[in-house]
Amino acid sequence: MSNPRDVAVLVGSLRKDSLNRKLAQALVALAPASVKLELVEIGHLPLYNQDLDADPPAAWTAFRDRIRRADGVLFVTPEYNRSVPAAMKNAIDVGSRPYGQSAWDGKPGGVVSASPGAIGGFGANHHLRQSLVFLNVPVLQQPEAYLSGVDKLFDAQGGIANESTRGFLQKYMDAYTAWLERNAAR
Repeated sequence: MSNPRDVAVLVGSLRKDSLNRKLAQALVALAPASVKLELVEIGHLPLYNQDLDADPPAAWTAFRDRIRRADGVLFVTPEYNRSVPAAMKNAIDVGSRPYGQSAWDGKPGGVVSASPGAIGGFGANHHLRQSLVFLNVPVLQQPEAYLSGVDKLFDAQGGIANESTRGFLQKYMDAYTAWLERNAAR
């Protein structure tokens, strides 16, 4: 068997007990053996400032290198004010610069948004997709993944408590894995 595809997973919420982090960990557990999902931390990244491009902080360089090594990227995000959290946007900006040297270029992407609210982060999901189009990240279109009521989805061990939701997330991971295989550079 060949090596599994490497997928970098970015979680937009920095909170220790983040529901989106729990969701990302559930997706890691649902991933087939042909892919390896790894959470890539973004909270330590200094804010993007073009003045630092000539001598970038070590955290930027390490992050860009990690994204370049990935075969694909999965974004798991809550919605803050109808958009993505600042940490997620900063990670996207850091990875996309300096101009013309984007680490995101061509990486097959997936977007999962989750919220305790009724619309499951719909605004964040679509706002993120706008940036990814510009960055040449082909994003899985179907199934779309907006999870509402995420505060009620997990059991005491952090697993998905609801069979229907677990089945949907498995369907999502299967579709993303197929998307990754069709779009990942060989």
